Amino acid sequence: MRCYTKQHKASCGVELHARTLSLCILHPSGAILFHRTRKTRPGMCLQALAPSRSALGVAVACLFPWHWRADLCAPEQIPCVLGHALSMTALHGGQATTDQSDAQKITGLLRGARLPQA
Repeated sequence: MRCYTKQHKASCGVELHARTLSLCILHPSGAILFHRTRKTRPGMCLQALAPSRSALGVAVACLFPWHWRADLCAPEQIPCVLGHALSMTALHGGQATTDQSDAQKITGLLRGARLPQA
């Protein structure tokens, strides 16, 4: 399994669905800076990322079309990594969870350099 190993000052995990997305942003110390569910709109997404945009790395699970998310991050020079959803589920146990807890687990995988890439 090939993992994304680059470290960022802040890490963001995104659990993406058709109408909603859950965002979790972690400080390098592990403190949660932002953890909310928002409507799936580009403007709302950039607004949530704004406070920690300069040092942020973003990880997205690949179950839903994610390309708009990568396209949104590119002009802002925010690295966006596509995670392999099945491998991520295997790494964190695969138990029934909520979108917010999944976003936090994705963030933890990115922060710990254990995010399996798709």
